[in-house]
Amino acid sequence: MFEVQRSEPALLNVEDWGLIAYKEALSRQEEYVDQVARELRRETLVLCSHPPVVTLGRGTKEGDVFGWTGETFEVTRGGRATYHGPSQIVAYPILDLNSRGRDLHLYMRALEGAVLATLDSFGISSEANALQVEDGATEASPATGVWIGKRKIASIGIAVRKWISFHGLALNVEHDPAAFQGMKPCGFSPGSVISMEEVLGERPSRITVQTRLERELRQRLELGRSGWA
Repeated sequence: MFEVQRSEPALLNVEDWGLIAYKEALSRQEEYVDQVARELRRETLVLCSHPPVVTLGRGTKEGDVFGWTGETFEVTRGGRATYHGPSQIVAYPILDLNSRGRDLHLYMRALEGAVLATLDSFGISSEANALQVEDGATEASPATGVWIGKRKIASIGIAVRKWISFHGLALNVEHDPAAFQGMKPCGFSPGSVISMEEVLGERPSRITVQTRLERELRQRLELGRSGWA
């Protein structure tokens, strides 16, 4: 258990940026990171979605993107290439991890836990950090994110600057047959992703999904708790 160091911390601020271009969202995240680091802004949970884009994380390998014809963007988060689009709900927590023991593993598990609880509220059983076989690999290894069997329903990739977090998670809400095409999402074979709509057999309310995801993230991330939930 990791204790919060501040005696009377502010609660987490939440902002809904709606549908926003990835480049603009990243620029605003970086601005917020600087402001949180200088204690000029409260910690903030951003919820949004993006027009179709493939982002290339630090671990991206040659061949990860082979047929994608849309916008691509190199980023500093961990992980490999992944897709973002309007069929997802994206969450970007801008948090001071200095006050949480600087433990990235616990932070990742907290993000995964929020997604697991959100999906469970819809009757969807899922697993985090599951053993999976990357495309071209021969053995399974723990794979970041949230999975239903061998298909990923939520991707997680984070970055920190001065121990202030940015980037975050993307939950696949609606089925989009054009998403994740021409690439190996997070290094896995094409077709290794799934959405809530596909699992449920009907399209869930985005408002309801976002409300429940926000609730679960706040429960785990808000300051004022003695450690991670």
